[in-house]
Amino acid sequence: MTNKEIATAFRELSRLMELHKENPFKIRSYQNAYMTLRKLDQPVSELAETELASIKGIGKAISGKIRELVTNGEMEALEKYREMTPVGVRDLLGISGFGPKKVRTVWQEMGVESVGELLYAVNENRLIEIKGFGLKTQEDLKKKLAYFKLSQGKFLYARLEEHAKDIRELLQQQFPDAQVEWTGALRRKCPTLESVAILLGGVAAQEVADQLEWPEIKVEGNTIKALTEDEIPVTLYCCAKEEWGSKQFRYTAGPDFMEAFLKAFSGVDFKGVAKEEEIFAKVKLPVLPPELREQEWGLELAQDNKIPQLIEATDIKGVIHSHTTYSDGINTLPEMVAYAQAQGYEYIGITDHSKAAFYANGLKPERVLQQFKEIDELNAQMTDFRILKGIESDILADGSLDYEEDLLKQFDFIIASVHSNLRMDEEKATQRLLNAIENPYTSMLGHPTGRLLLSRPGYPIDHKKVIDACAANQVAIELNASPYRLDLDWTWIPYALEKGVLISINPDAHSREGIHDIYFGTLAARKGGLTVEHCINARSVDDFLAFAKK
Repeated sequence: MTNKEIATAFRELSRLMELHKENPFKIRSYQNAYMTLRKLDQPVSELAETELASIKGIGKAISGKIRELVTNGEMEALEKYREMTPVGVRDLLGISGFGPKKVRTVWQEMGVESVGELLYAVNENRLIEIKGFGLKTQEDLKKKLAYFKLSQGKFLYARLEEHAKDIRELLQQQFPDAQVEWTGALRRKCPTLESVAILLGGVAAQEVADQLEWPEIKVEGNTIKALTEDEIPVTLYCCAKEEWGSKQFRYTAGPDFMEAFLKAFSGVDFKGVAKEEEIFAKVKLPVLPPELREQEWGLELAQDNKIPQLIEATDIKGVIHSHTTYSDGINTLPEMVAYAQAQGYEYIGITDHSKAAFYANGLKPERVLQQFKEIDELNAQMTDFRILKGIESDILADGSLDYEEDLLKQFDFIIASVHSNLRMDEEKATQRLLNAIENPYTSMLGHPTGRLLLSRPGYPIDHKKVIDACAANQVAIELNASPYRLDLDWTWIPYALEKGVLISINPDAHSREGIHDIYFGTLAARKGGLTVEHCINARSVDDFLAFAKK
């Protein structure tokens, strides 16, 4: 082992011990050992234990642990603390400027056990009220977390979209005569991506590589794998313009869709086609939107001539699921209302957290009534905009809703969501949701699985049972538009539509700017074939309320 590797082991041990509030004198000795070892010129592995012990800042106990590392490749004390600490919490210790004390706080007080969970907590302003944190600390941490996540190999679509636009513009400027368009999972608007994929027509791969000034570029035939200055992975495919359509069709299609397509039209030659629409013309099919070229059912829609008119973000009329400073939002109720109205929406549903969500400053009954009064006063001043009295009610462990019936019946609508006790098996999680869905006051099921993309898998549920129950009880399902969630997953939208269940594209906005996440929710909804007809908040406020009141 190198001196650096040995020193790093002691640094990790000191941080883990500090996380668990162990003996401060031992912690300091391990910190000093880290500083000493990393500065030594002579390889530690070549020194005898007595020589190690004589070095200032090492001593007999630490020299024994060094010998243990060199001989066995591991240190018993370090392995002990690793076993005591969830892997995700250990990852948190790797975030620059986020020390063991702060990690312990979010772990013990908020139940945060991964980088993704922490990023989501920051996005919902959960850290502001925690001792030792604040708005400035939270904003700084948000930037650090974004960078940390950026380096993990997979990326949220929302994180890469702006980079993808800039890269496409750069390539078009450098190669003005080339055809330059997105392709692959990026073009299909997949919620998570591995790289920015772009197809260039009319330019050779080596020519492109020679002109790019990115720090990492590798050419393999007609494909370029690169890393930009911002450490964004890029895949560039190059082809002749006369085969543009063939290549764009091929690279855009998801594996399942392509397999079904080639099986259905095995005798057709698709090579050397200049325009993508000519591919569809060859097999007498209407052009299928890229978002629907994911699975076989998308091809079936084209074959049956039943391609839906997919929903657009501009079709959404109401901002449903928004938080204010009454709970864990960063903007006041009037600020959220004014911003939604300025963006052209017709109504907003205020849905702060219910009282069980104490960590999010959930509303006790008296504060609910206080908010009702403020909403009434604001509504009285408006003629072309409506504020709806909603709540994001916690689904309690037994599936019941937060609050007593006399308060539940006063809301215009209720989103029922699980926020606590997330570690459930499928039977327990499904039954918990079914109980909430069957509650007559539930209007909508919020983020059904509680997942955080790339960070936390959702609790397992029987999607068909849940969707069937929503159909039977006239309950809509939220497609939570936060790019960290996008839950309900788009793959279950076709089944929901088949059962007549309405979908609500909700931003789960914890700030004014969070309302813009409706855009990302719409992209996911389109992948599932959602139309205006089946989106409840694409309807007028009166129609929305009529549904919510059943």
